[in-house]
Amino acid sequence: MDDFPTQIADLLVQTAARIRAMTVDRIAGYTKWAAVGLVVAMLAFVLVVFLLIGLFRWLGELIGVEAAFALVGGLFVVVGMFLWRQKNPDQAKEQ
Repeated sequence: MDDFPTQIADLLVQTAARIRAMTVDRIAGYTKWAAVGLVVAMLAFVLVVFLLIGLFRWLGELIGVEAAFALVGGLFVVVGMFLWRQKNPDQAKEQ
């Protein structure tokens, strides 16, 4: 009977460790991957912006600024029209 307080304390410690493993440890892992994902997404966004700026400047030197505006704008319009059509593919088949 004198070992009973030690057993209760061990049971409480094991229960707390099990609950922590099921909650806090999982959330910590998800939080870490969410942060890594945000950093990767921001770096990808910056890379795309820099690539678009570089492409536009290269086109501006190659064919002129006005033609570069027309070409890049036309490309965005065509891609936008394609994506808009893909938004509801069932309606596109009916028409």
